[in-house]
Amino acid sequence: MRVSEQEAVESAARGLGAFLERRREQIAQRWADAPLFRAVFTVSRDEAVEACKAVVDALSEVASTGRLEDIAAPGFDRVRDQLGRMSGSRTRTGSSPAQIADEVAALRAPAAELLRAESADASAPEAAEGMLALTVLMGTLRVVVMQTALSSGEELIARQREQLLEVATPVISLWEGVVAVPLIGTLDSARSQVVMESLLESIVDRSARYAILDITGVSTVDSLVAQHLMKTVAAARLMGAECIVSGIRPAIAQTIVHLGIDLGSVLTRASLADALAYALSQQGIEVSPRAGTP
Repeated sequence: MRVSEQEAVESAARGLGAFLERRREQIAQRWADAPLFRAVFTVSRDEAVEACKAVVDALSEVASTGRLEDIAAPGFDRVRDQLGRMSGSRTRTGSSPAQIADEVAALRAPAAELLRAESADASAPEAAEGMLALTVLMGTLRVVVMQTALSSGEELIARQREQLLEVATPVISLWEGVVAVPLIGTLDSARSQVVMESLLESIVDRSARYAILDITGVSTVDSLVAQHLMKTVAAARLMGAECIVSGIRPAIAQTIVHLGIDLGSVLTRASLADALAYALSQQGIEVSPRAGTP
């Protein structure tokens, strides 16, 4: 780009910054009725206007520096802060990043209308350069918001996944000093880590001396799952609790044998009831059949 062209671009950017600062109130009033802001600020329009002003101020700062295409420009930090919360809110209500980006693109038209109204001759080079600068700035804003929306979506998915893992691995108190984790479905590294953390926390919080890992609902066991179980048993022992694995079905037992996995150091019982009976008997509590039961 020749020096004269570079100077023209920088001049147009500075002019755009001055325009945004000068027309801050009018732009904010129009943006407050746009879907992007209206969908978030449903109670108070004044709050939407103030949010719009914050975004206009940030864009004015970016334009004044001439870094219209730089998503790392300092002014965009405030945009990320303001629109990031909005994008997160929209994402949680089901809006996709593409939909949010389209709503950001729709903000250009109100600003362009005001910019066009300031020019006596819309076909003049200065007017065209100012409109191009606005288009570039709004395009960069769209990229910034898309990145923020995608990041918010990923964070939401990660939180939901963590919550599902916690819900899927409850620690149940069966008796004083006895806790159990009934496992259902598939065990992977992430879930196994949650199982271990939840079990160890419960051992400490409930002063448990016996911890039961019931795998009756686990569909398959491979070497990785067996390794996770062994680590959990070892960690429980380090915390002063004896760990019992129950519910090993015949098919899983055959798989463990075929894989050559040595569970000799792990205390096992056929069912959760058997494991509980063992834990109680170790504490001197005898479980007897009810009178009259055949």
